[in-house]
Amino acid sequence: QLQACGGGLVQAWGSLRLSCAAFGVTLSRTTMGWFRQAPGRAREFVTAINWNGSSTIYADSAKGRFAISRDNSKNTVYLQMNSLKVEDTAVYYCAARPGTSAAATSPSSEYPYWGQGTLVTVSS
Repeated sequence: QLQACGGGLVQAWGSLRLSCAAFGVTLSRTTMGWFRQAPGRAREFVTAINWNGSSTIYADSAKGRFAISRDNSKNTVYLQMNSLKVEDTAVYYCAARPGTSAAATSPSSEYPYWGQGTLVTVSS
């Protein structure tokens, strides 16, 4: 089970750090991804990190502002979001893809395990 937390209300240009913790499963041998879904829009990829942190990828909208990291000793993945914009408002989901792939991957179809989501609201 994956549990995302850390969402909330923040003003534009502010920061938030989301966490995704695993319970009953070990994340150390998984690729982890963050996705988001804004109201009325399809779910979209944000960022992903492979099992040992050697590979990360970002959506263009996240590059330079967001950073994904992981602490396998804590079974947790993080998403640091800086310089937040109103258009970043969405429910953010973490997802897991078992395996020790050398490369992180973006398609949501490759992630079989999903957390429940945490809402991030950015006000102007």
